[in-house]
Amino acid sequence: MTRTAPPYRTIIGGLCLLAGLCGPARAGELVFTSWGGAYQDAVRDAWLTPFGKETGLAVLEDTGPSLAKIRAMVETGSVSWDVVGTSGASFMLGVKLGLFERITDDMVDQSHLIPGARTPYGVPSEIFATVLGYSTRAFPHDHPRTFADFWDVKKFPGRRMLPARPTTVLEAALLADGVPAADVYATLSTPAGLQRALDKVRAIRPSVAVWWNSGAQVVQALASGDAAMALGWNGRFQDGQDADLPIAMSWDQSILQVGYFLIVKGAPDRDAAIRFLRYISSAEAQARFSRYVAYGPTRTDVLPGIEPARRTRLPSTPERMARGLFVDNDWWARHGQDATEKYTAVMEGN
Repeated sequence: MTRTAPPYRTIIGGLCLLAGLCGPARAGELVFTSWGGAYQDAVRDAWLTPFGKETGLAVLEDTGPSLAKIRAMVETGSVSWDVVGTSGASFMLGVKLGLFERITDDMVDQSHLIPGARTPYGVPSEIFATVLGYSTRAFPHDHPRTFADFWDVKKFPGRRMLPARPTTVLEAALLADGVPAADVYATLSTPAGLQRALDKVRAIRPSVAVWWNSGAQVVQALASGDAAMALGWNGRFQDGQDADLPIAMSWDQSILQVGYFLIVKGAPDRDAAIRFLRYISSAEAQARFSRYVAYGPTRTDVLPGIEPARRTRLPSTPERMARGLFVDNDWWARHGQDATEKYTAVMEGN
């Protein structure tokens, strides 16, 4: 069975960019889907284009790998994506729904992974972090460093930005409220603990100018002066710093997440998908990714080979991981719907 390319698809140098949901394509191609933007640009430059040149495969791209789309493909037997990139609760919920193929040791060697990053249903692609970013114009000297500082509107006045989704925010709220990192998820697992985190968010709501949906919003608002500080992704803040925008970030505390590349159940080009996952798992490929975006490798043997100046930009150094809290994907898969509904109510002023 082959996948026929839709009429609007164009291929330039073996790379195809799709608009919207990807239709069927020829066998022997690889269709990769992620969330677009600067992140997907980095994936393309570091992995997709070199992989296509090395293997001779046409590598196609799409965006928007929502669970709803993936579930519809799998349940109707009309899967057109091979590999998707995701993280957090969406990943674990998709696993529970049986949407992704199990990855065995014979398929991909994951023996060099950072402890805690391995999962039977995906290959870790990178480590990224939610950190506190701030305007250097608003805070040229005494700047905020911790999540407690983010919540301290008297010492550090100014408008804030928070994600429109609760993942990492509830964790940061409890850390700001004095809960030790080791106790965050045990606390969130109780009704009183979840309410404590939500009340902490509710307390700062009058100072929240924007509940952001796009990482680009954060950088733009800090650079323009529309906000003084934000919780956002370290890679986005680093992009802003590299562009000489008046922003900075603090590494005193961070909420760490692992990105995963997954094979969709029933992927038309399963063999190409496995080859690609093996490719991105290599030490060379893992080291190369950090040249394009400030996200860290998932292998323990890669960091020593990365130039010191570039290493200082990454979230997965031993020192930063020691001060960071890894998101518990299983907790979010079990409690995410309830937490999201309650967080949304807080956002809306309820």
